[in-house]
Amino acid sequence: MKVTEYFEKANGQTLISFEVLPPLKGGSMQAIFNTLDPLMEFKPPFIDVTYHREEFIYKKRSSGYYEKTAIRKRPGTVGICAAIMHRYGVDAVPHLICGGFTLEDTENALIDLNFLNIKNVLALRGDARKFEGRFIPEEGGHSYAIDLIRQIKEINGGKYLDTNIENGEPTDFCIGIAGYPEKHFEAPNMGTDLEFTKAKIDAGANYIVTQMFFDNKKYFEYVKACRDIGIDVPIVPGLKPITKLYQLNSLPRLFHIDLPTDLVKALEQAKNAEARRQVGIEWSIQQSKELKEAGVPCLHYYTMGDSDTIRQIVESVY
Repeated sequence: MKVTEYFEKANGQTLISFEVLPPLKGGSMQAIFNTLDPLMEFKPPFIDVTYHREEFIYKKRSSGYYEKTAIRKRPGTVGICAAIMHRYGVDAVPHLICGGFTLEDTENALIDLNFLNIKNVLALRGDARKFEGRFIPEEGGHSYAIDLIRQIKEINGGKYLDTNIENGEPTDFCIGIAGYPEKHFEAPNMGTDLEFTKAKIDAGANYIVTQMFFDNKKYFEYVKACRDIGIDVPIVPGLKPITKLYQLNSLPRLFHIDLPTDLVKALEQAKNAEARRQVGIEWSIQQSKELKEAGVPCLHYYTMGDSDTIRQIVESVY
């Protein structure tokens, strides 16, 4: 079933969903099951699975020169989606990115997903590779998420890259995109960022999942700003508890977000690691309760493999 159909069927009740990372190459699918097994009692209708672009490493050769080699550290998104659907009987939402894909690669991935009866994708540009100052698209691939959305819409209409294919079998993907309550870091201002978001909706995207945030006011302001310019699709808040001291620096650096002063002070004043974890859990509980009371369509938790923390939060909210 489509993500948006779940929202419609809920009749205003707030659903819950989770997002998982593929294990590092050489890891086991059991790592995914270990994360999700304790959370399935909350009956998430869908689970997101992230996709990660290849990275470059440099291997020293016997000649003394370095050889540039591409590796993918977290492969397996499509297989993980199939395994989740088989084990739990819920829908999986694979992330589909521009980076590392040609147009044909994208089309083939969509065909595979369609054959697996996967009805939802989250369409993203993706991040720049490490040590590259900006996003560099794959040769013959998309530069922007809106172009990826347009390709998905075309295959939804039965239009394939091969012009010799007439009356191709149409797919029926529901398309999610990312939203940024604190602005995408590359956008010059919030107004421009919102215009880009609306263009993606106009191109065919069906719902928005936000970047993590720790101040609900920013989410509510973002939703209002979206509505004011005519974006009327569901906007799902993305949530992640901050439970470790180093995250006070790493999360703002990696995700370009602000942390509320009260949260920072509480974490800094906590006496030990467990006390800090409880501060983060309680903050996320209060965030979740306020959002749920406001009638958001879904609470979407970035698990990062920490099911114990997520479980404690959700138990207190539901």
